[in-house]
Amino acid sequence: MTHSLRRTRGRPRAANGAETRERIISAARQVFSELGYDASTFQAIAERANLTRPAINHYFTNKRDLYSHVLASTSTVMFEAGVAAAANETSLLGKLSSFMNGMLAAHRESDSAAAFLVTSMLESFRHPELKNDDYTPREDVRQFLSTAVSEAVANGELSDEADASALVEMLLVLMFGMGFYAGFVGTDTEVSAVLDKLQRLLSNELWQLQEPAAS
Repeated sequence: MTHSLRRTRGRPRAANGAETRERIISAARQVFSELGYDASTFQAIAERANLTRPAINHYFTNKRDLYSHVLASTSTVMFEAGVAAAANETSLLGKLSSFMNGMLAAHRESDSAAAFLVTSMLESFRHPELKNDDYTPREDVRQFLSTAVSEAVANGELSDEADASALVEMLLVLMFGMGFYAGFVGTDTEVSAVLDKLQRLLSNELWQLQEPAAS
């Protein structure tokens, strides 16, 4: 995707510092999502943000520094939106549904948020500079799911014989799969429809399995 935007000159005014910084982070999130870490440059990010390259350097010392801030900002916004949406839910399904809806709403408010989180997890495994076994977005979601599943076992919503660890990992796969779909595949309308079907599936309302008819 090519963006030919006129860039502003000089250092951003102090009064606009916070706004400019967020503008850089938003532009960087888009560029990192589209090009990957290696191919992304300060020049490409500056053009996307309609700024000069020195303006980017004024706020972030290098690409690794900028990437870390984009990851922290995006992860915090998405995760906190999910947690806030699920705060008043008492059932496991209610928590899962509200958490995903909250993150989806945050994705819609923040350019390329879901796409960036999905690609950043891949980068955390394959890029030496970014390698991180304790990748924060994954571990935050895993902790939320672990707590929700443990509470469901404690209150009898899930069987004591349920393999909680495997269930948490399965739900983690579902959520990052939804993130991939929201970030790269589906429109907002399609994502909402898929999420609705997923919620109905988890609540056993989507279909009823029956024995095949006798031949």
